[in-house]
Amino acid sequence: MSSSAADTASASEAFNPHLVDLDTADPRTVVCYLNASPNDYDGRVGLRISALFVIMATSSLTTLFPVLAARIPRLRIPRYVYLFARYFGAGVIIATAFIHLLDPAYEEIGPASCVGMTKGWDAYSWPPAIAMTSVMLIFLLDFGAEWYVEQKYECDQADISIEKVITTFPAHTTDGATSTDDGNTSESHDDCHDSPRKQSTIGHDAHSSHQFLHSGDQDDQDAQVSAAHPTAPSPTGTHSSHDHSKDTIDIESHAFLTGDSPASERIFREQIAAFLILEFGVLFHSVIIGLNLGVVGEEFSTLYPVVVFHQAFEGLGIGARLSSIPFPKRLGWMPWALCLAYGLTTPIALAIGLGMATTYESTGFTASIVSGILDSISAGILLYTGLVELLARDFLFNPNRTRDITRVLFMLACMFTGCFVMALLGKWA
Repeated sequence: MSSSAADTASASEAFNPHLVDLDTADPRTVVCYLNASPNDYDGRVGLRISALFVIMATSSLTTLFPVLAARIPRLRIPRYVYLFARYFGAGVIIATAFIHLLDPAYEEIGPASCVGMTKGWDAYSWPPAIAMTSVMLIFLLDFGAEWYVEQKYECDQADISIEKVITTFPAHTTDGATSTDDGNTSESHDDCHDSPRKQSTIGHDAHSSHQFLHSGDQDDQDAQVSAAHPTAPSPTGTHSSHDHSKDTIDIESHAFLTGDSPASERIFREQIAAFLILEFGVLFHSVIIGLNLGVVGEEFSTLYPVVVFHQAFEGLGIGARLSSIPFPKRLGWMPWALCLAYGLTTPIALAIGLGMATTYESTGFTASIVSGILDSISAGILLYTGLVELLARDFLFNPNRTRDITRVLFMLACMFTGCFVMALLGKWA
């Protein structure tokens, strides 16, 4: 036991809550007494075991469905169902960062907590400092990944709309061109040439590779891909002199999701870093949720359904983002492994919590430090991911953002609904 924890224990034993003068009492001793709670595990093992399987099934299915829908034509869904999953999930992630992570971190190691008032911890407000450090480190990782990819693949990529892969919206015409909303057809071109430098950036800067992940809200005339017939006529009536057979990504065959073309490889390398950062933050949070669900007492009846919905909403957001990443064939197992990791993390943590049900104290000094640090780190990760990767790139810095006001309002409504629902769940969990 550390000296701080030992001091806390001895102070609690010496403190008599029935004989206390608040004018002379040590504030830290009072706060530690008020925050401390004995292990209140009350059994109901069968119900807790059922929660393990229910949460595992719910988390896995909600995460897997968007990934399956992107690969199995029969599972394609209407456009607005996909947009709902995408932007509702974005709202869920942002609310999780603020309500379910940063706020508990203040309760665990903030200035007004028992830990925060302990010598050594009372010198600074640690939750925002840890979260800020996490944001800065994630920014460096994200920027480094994008810089590396841009230096290695100095070319533009094909314009792709993930919306056409996962939704039932019409795709190609028989001549290899893509139909637009207004009935016109056009071709897109893969600009990954053999030259070590970009041949041309005019008109293609709007389709930078990082923007691929954010193509679900684009107008169809702004994000299209053709079936790559080498002799297909261009919009001007001429034939393309460049052979696209190697690099073009075929939306209809879903080749871009598991393809090995230079375009899909570049997109994958850039997007996987951002996604792994997102999943890493969510998994941290899932561990804490599972442990608490395994040891909580009378609150279990309320917490059980709340956690099920919580994990389902998060899984939906993760799956929607994961479905748009083009995994190379050599890593075809990876999207399924990432879905499985999310689906199993909370149940495994719950099982561990059950194993320590009679000894684990979630409000103990050491447990509070561990939970507070992990919550602060995860809050920083999800704040960066939610505000930068999801909101800013989709709405502010997306040059191909749809001009359809109905669709924009729907996207915003889904995002705000996700925020509201997840923030409301924060009342109980």
